[in-house]
Amino acid sequence: MTGELAPVATTGAALGREAASPFGKSAVLAMLVVGFAAFVAMLYFIGTGDTGGNRGTGPAHASSNAIHGYTGLSQLLEANGYDVEKSREQSGLETSGLLVLTPTQNTDPDEFAAILEERQYQGPTLVILPKWFAIRPSGKIAEEDEDQVQDDWVQLVSSNLPGWTQDLPEPYTLETAMDPDASGATPSWGGLGLSGNLPAPTPLYAENSPDHEALVIDDKGRPLAVNVVGQPDTYFYEDAHFLTVVIEPDLLNNYGLADPTRAALALAIVEQAGYEDKQVTFDLTLVGLGGSTNLLTLAFRPPFLAATICLILAMLIVGWRAFLRFGPVAAQSQEARFGKAQLVTNGAGLIVRARRLRLLADPYVALIERKLGNALGLAKPDATTIDQALEQRLPDEEPFSNRVARLQNATKPSEVMRAAQSLSELASKTTGKSRR
Repeated sequence: MTGELAPVATTGAALGREAASPFGKSAVLAMLVVGFAAFVAMLYFIGTGDTGGNRGTGPAHASSNAIHGYTGLSQLLEANGYDVEKSREQSGLETSGLLVLTPTQNTDPDEFAAILEERQYQGPTLVILPKWFAIRPSGKIAEEDEDQVQDDWVQLVSSNLPGWTQDLPEPYTLETAMDPDASGATPSWGGLGLSGNLPAPTPLYAENSPDHEALVIDDKGRPLAVNVVGQPDTYFYEDAHFLTVVIEPDLLNNYGLADPTRAALALAIVEQAGYEDKQVTFDLTLVGLGGSTNLLTLAFRPPFLAATICLILAMLIVGWRAFLRFGPVAAQSQEARFGKAQLVTNGAGLIVRARRLRLLADPYVALIERKLGNALGLAKPDATTIDQALEQRLPDEEPFSNRVARLQNATKPSEVMRAAQSLSELASKTTGKSRR
C-alpha cells in the first residue's frame, strides 16, 4: 500500500492455528494447587524447625511418645480441659500460667537457677527431674512381633542421678539419691490423698530439707515430689510463686501414667502447682528442641500474618489470571516477512487495535494534497487551488474540500474509511492510475 489507507486483514495464516494443550484445565489447576501447598508446607516446617526425626530416644520431653516421655501428660491435661502449649522459644519461659520444665542430665545449674529466679515473679513452675537413659531397642526382633514394634519404642538402659541439682542455690538445692529394692519389689507412694505403687523398683527421691514441703513420699517417708517454700520470714517464703519439683519422673511420665491412680496423682500435682489455672506451657528448649526466630516464622505470626495472607491471596489471583489470560496458546507463524509492506501492515494493525483512525485524517489529507499538486502542476497546493484546478479538469467530480471536510468530521471507523476511500479515488482519477 503506497499513499493510501487500506484495511488491515487478520487471517488464520498470520496468527497461526491454535495449539491443543496436552493437559486439561483441571489437571493444570490440580498441579498448581498441590505444588503451592507443598511449597507453603515446606516453608512452614523449615521455619518451625519441625522436620520429623526420632522423638523416642534422647531426653524426655512433652513431644516424646517414648516410655520416659511426657506426651501422655500433655494429652491427659488436654482431655481434662487444660489449654496446653508446647513452646520451642525462650519467650515461652515468661508465661504467667503454669510452666513445666523437663531438664536433662547435662543441665547447667547456674543457667537453670537463673530461670527459676526469673519465674519467682512471673508464674508457677513445675520441674520434672530426669532419671532414665533410653536407647533404641537392641537385638533381633522376632518376626511375629515386628508388626507390633513402633518407631518411638525405646529401651530403658539405666537410671541416673541428676547430680547438678545439689549445685543449685538455696532454696532450690536438692540432694537426690536412688535406693533400689534388693528384692526387686516396686515401692509404694502416697500423697495428695492418693496412694499406689511405682512402676519400677528404683525410685529417685530427695533428702528432706527445711526449704521443701513434701507432696508425695515413698513407703520409707522420702520425698518424691516437693514444693519449694523456703524458710519463714524470707522473701521467697512470702512473695515467690509456687515451685513444685517432681523428683521421681515415673509419677508423671508415660511409664507412670499407665496406671489410673498415678494418672489421678499427676492431675492433682498439676492442679495444686498451677493454682487450679487451666493454662499449661511445656518448655522444649531445655532439651534442645528450641526453634530460632527468623523472618519466615515472623511472617506467620501477628501482626505480620495479615500481610502474609494478603500476599498469598494476591499470588493466587495473579496465578489464576495467568491461567486464564488468553485461553489456548496460539501457534506462531513460521513465515518470516520483511520489507515496507510488512512495516506498513504492522503500523496499520497497531492503529486499528488502538482505535485511533481519526488521528490519520490530517496526515492523509496532506499526502493527497501533495499527490494532487504534483498531478495538477500546482506550486502551493491547498484546498482552494485544488478545487479550482479540478473544476477545469474533472468538472463532474465532488470538490476536494468537501471530501476533506467529510474525512475530518468523521468519528466512526467506517466513516473514516469511506472518506479516505473517496480521497483515494479522486487522486487515482487525477493521476490517471487505477486504485490498487
